[in-house]
Amino acid sequence: MLIPNEKVPQLKVPLINGAEWDLYAQEPENFTLVIFYRGLHCPVCKSYLEDLAQLRDKFAGRGVHIIAISSNKEELAKKTAEEWDIPGLPVGYGMSMEQAQEWGLYISGAISDKEPGHFFEPGLFLIRPDQKLYAGSVQTMPFARPRLAEVLKAVDFILENDYPARGAETNYEQANI
Repeated sequence: MLIPNEKVPQLKVPLINGAEWDLYAQEPENFTLVIFYRGLHCPVCKSYLEDLAQLRDKFAGRGVHIIAISSNKEELAKKTAEEWDIPGLPVGYGMSMEQAQEWGLYISGAISDKEPGHFFEPGLFLIRPDQKLYAGSVQTMPFARPRLAEVLKAVDFILENDYPARGAETNYEQANI
């Protein structure tokens, strides 16, 4: 489990444009938003990434870099960009199941021939420029993800109120109730 205010694992993935994306090399003004998605086979992911692409400029205006990453191979990742309405969205691919486990993502096996043998379930991570986790959300299936418009509003609130990361209390005593 990743802990807020602690450094997240290093992450490097190839992008569909031929470049390599390196989390630790990112220099956002405020955050990097990493969206892990299931892959081309997932219609819920399609809608989610299309929403993200529509909000890309709004996130950028708030000093937030964004990326969407899957375990798909290069061919499927490029097909995703061709078939989905996600112009300009940075799409990374080829993330391993071992890397997914480092990030606390859930792993699923195929239940139909449309799915890859194994893939990871969705995750959303908001990471500070020092690579420390601010907030995260992981799912066991494609449903019930944070709404991206709400994440955008949350970024506004965080920045306006210098709101601290929450959920980092790993050393506590239970109160007697």
